[in-house]
Amino acid sequence: MSFKIYMLFMGFASLLTACKDDGFQIPVASDKLQNDLIKRSLGPNIVGGTIEFTYAAAIVPEKGKLVSMSVEASIAGAAGTYLENKSYYTSSSGADVGVEIGDPSTTSGKLTEVVFTADTSAATLRYYYKIPEEARGAKVSFKFSAKSSNGETIVHQTEAYEVRRMDMQLDLIAKDAANCYISIADMKTYDASFAAANPGKIDLVYLYRALTNVTYGHSLVAPTADPVYLPSITLPAGLTNRSKIIKAFTVRDQQLARMQYGVFVDDVDLLSKDFDDAPDFAINLRAEAGIWLQTADGKYNAYIYINSVNNATKEMKISIKRLTVK
Repeated sequence: MSFKIYMLFMGFASLLTACKDDGFQIPVASDKLQNDLIKRSLGPNIVGGTIEFTYAAAIVPEKGKLVSMSVEASIAGAAGTYLENKSYYTSSSGADVGVEIGDPSTTSGKLTEVVFTADTSAATLRYYYKIPEEARGAKVSFKFSAKSSNGETIVHQTEAYEVRRMDMQLDLIAKDAANCYISIADMKTYDASFAAANPGKIDLVYLYRALTNVTYGHSLVAPTADPVYLPSITLPAGLTNRSKIIKAFTVRDQQLARMQYGVFVDDVDLLSKDFDDAPDFAINLRAEAGIWLQTADGKYNAYIYINSVNNATKEMKISIKRLTVK
């Protein structure tokens, strides 16, 4: 019986007791090893990202102690996958407090385990699964288990979680007149010398201009845009990619922003976006806004979120979700 089910049952039993006094007795708590699980991470599961769980197990102290907890993934996690060796509880002030209960976790293939060294009958551990390339476009599930000193073992099998096909890159710095050339294929920013040597990789140019006759500000512009949208810049020769660009002022993706917006750009959003008749420039952009983009060859659709802008240093910090569409 899970902790949630048990508490619901106890609450229902208490309600019956309050309404009826003719010999009803509150059930005795189970003396068997019990467990429960919460998935803490939200949003699409992306290669390189982390799926996070909290796993709890307990047994009546008179019946035994916990000796180990483990997690087996259906697809082995990438480096950085681990089960924390601290048990967490919430203090009276609402803070999470961790208490070490065992040695650091060990991982062998798909299995990650913590062996307990502390004398405890209850623990809540956090598991971090680093999503590997092998899981792209596939589904991954997890088998959590706990063992007690009296020989009992209990298992909690999760559902299968889909790993998206998209890629994600966080916190790139674009700087006017320096690393102002953006490659969606590489999800990197480059300077003019790289752009001149690799013109086919450049999809966007970042510029900051404080103009008197037009509100230009921080802008992302395709190299092919009319020169009026590329003021006071001489582009390296050979930049011919006409990226299609659509402004997006209200798409504050939580994974890119790392703020509690509750909005997530998913594979289906990138795949279904209509770029017909889209322009090749987006001027006067602001922090917490963004753009939808399709590369000139139609290979990638992307969403670029603007984390911050800086007028003094003429910089823009961006984060990207990108899907290969052909």
